[in-house]
Amino acid sequence: MATASCNLQLKLLFLLFFCHLWPCFLAAVNISHLPGFNGELPFRLETGYVTMDEESGAELFYYFVESERNPNEDPLLLWLIGGPGCSGFNGLALDMGPLRFKVDDFDGNLPTIVANPYAWTKIASMIYLDWPIGTGFSYSRNDKDYFTEDVHAKKLLYEFLKKWLLDHPRFLLNPFYMGGESYGGKMAALVAHEIVEGNEEGQQPQVNIKGYLVGNAITGDKVDKNSQVPHAYGLGIIPEELYKLIKKGCVGEDYVNPQNVFCAAQLKVFNDYLSEINSYSILDPKCSDEPPTPQENVGDGRSLEENYAQFLTQPSIPDTSCLNGDLLANYWVNNNLVRKALQIKEGTLGRWHRCDFNVNAYHYTRSIPSSVPYHYNLIRKGYRALVYNGDHDMRIPFLGSLKWIKSLGFSVLDPWRSWHVNDQVAGYTVLFSNNLTFATVKVWSSVRVGVMWRLVKGLCNALLCLRGGFLIKLSEASSEE
Repeated sequence: MATASCNLQLKLLFLLFFCHLWPCFLAAVNISHLPGFNGELPFRLETGYVTMDEESGAELFYYFVESERNPNEDPLLLWLIGGPGCSGFNGLALDMGPLRFKVDDFDGNLPTIVANPYAWTKIASMIYLDWPIGTGFSYSRNDKDYFTEDVHAKKLLYEFLKKWLLDHPRFLLNPFYMGGESYGGKMAALVAHEIVEGNEEGQQPQVNIKGYLVGNAITGDKVDKNSQVPHAYGLGIIPEELYKLIKKGCVGEDYVNPQNVFCAAQLKVFNDYLSEINSYSILDPKCSDEPPTPQENVGDGRSLEENYAQFLTQPSIPDTSCLNGDLLANYWVNNNLVRKALQIKEGTLGRWHRCDFNVNAYHYTRSIPSSVPYHYNLIRKGYRALVYNGDHDMRIPFLGSLKWIKSLGFSVLDPWRSWHVNDQVAGYTVLFSNNLTFATVKVWSSVRVGVMWRLVKGLCNALLCLRGGFLIKLSEASSEE
C-alpha cells in the first residue's frame, strides 16, 4: 500500500513538472458574479479559450464548473452538445448544469438566472465545450478552421483535453468520463476511443478514463432514423394504416434515402407528421429559440470585424407559450454585460446562437459512418458505459438505441425492469455484461422538480455510479441534430 501511494505521488510530481515545460495554450478566468444572478455564484465557474492552432489563431471556448462536493476526488467530465453547432452553454444552463433561467418573470430585459439545486456539478466537475470552431464563442482568424469532419474533430477534442489537463494538473488523477448528447453522444464515443488509444500508445498526459455516458446518442447507422416510425406509432403520432404501409413497403430501406418509390412516398407522409411537432420532446410546443431582431445577417456571421451590436437590439417579448430557457439563453448571452462578465474576446463573434445550424448543414462532414464499432471496442475492454434515452424524444428513439446495443452481442445480466423514485416508476433499465447499462428516463415534465436530485441518487445502486452519484439527464433530451 505504501509503495502504491509513493508511486502515485511520484507520478503526480512528474506530471506537475511536465506541465511547467508545456507551452501556454490556455487563457482562463474565474468568474464569481454574473449579470442576472443575485449575489455571488455558489460554485466555482471558470471560462477560457484553449489555442488549438497558433498559426491560424483557432481557439476553443469552454465553461468549467468545479464539483461542489469534493473536487479533489470527484469525477471530471468533458461534455459535448449536439448539432454539430450547439454551444456548451446548453449543458451549463439548460440541461444538467448549475444554472437555470427563471422563465416566469421575464419582461423583455435581461433574463434572471438562478442556481440549479439538482446539477450534476453537485457530485462531479464538468467541462462544457463550444465545439467545433464556429460554435458558441469558439473562433479562428482563418476560414479553413470553420470546416471540419469526424476524424479531425475527435483528434482535436482529444488534443483540447490534454492541453486543458496540463493547465489544470490537480485533475490529472481524477476519474475521467467522456460524455455527450445527440451528435455529441456520437463524438463522445469516438473521443473516448481516441483517449484509450492515446493512453495505450503512451501519449502524455495519460488520461485517467474510466468510461463514458451518452444521451439520445446518434450513431450514424440506419437505426437512428428507421426506429422513428415504430416509436411514432407507439406514441400515437401516426395512424396504424401508415405504420403498416411503411413496415411493408420499406423493408431493407434506408429511411433517410429510400430507393423504393412507394416507400419514399409513405415516408414523406410520415415526415409531414413530424414537421408539425417538437420532435426533440413531443410534449413541448414547437418554437423558435431565436429572438427576432430588426436586422439579420444572412451570411455566416463569423467575421472578426463584424459589429455584433446590431444583433443586440432589444426584441419584443415573445409569445408566452414559447417562453423557455432555450429562448432566454439567446437573450442573455447576447447582452453586452454578459459578454464582459464571461470575458469574451471582443470582435471574435457577432451574434451568439445557442445552436448554429450553419455549422451543422454547411461546415461539418460526417466522415465516420457509424460509432457502433467504437462502442463495441470500448465496452469489450471493460470501460463503463451508460446509454440513456428520454422516452419522448422522436429524433433518436430509445428503440433504436436498444437495437444497436443488442447488436453488440453482450449478454443480459439484469433484464428490462423499472426503476423508481419515491415509489413511482421513473424509467426502465437493462444491465448488460462488461459494465454496459441502458436506461430510459420518463419525460421530465412528468417528474416533479422536487424529486429530481433524489432521482439522481436513487438510481445509483442499480445503474452507473460515479463515486456515489448517478449522472443522468433529468430533462427530456434537448439535443440537436
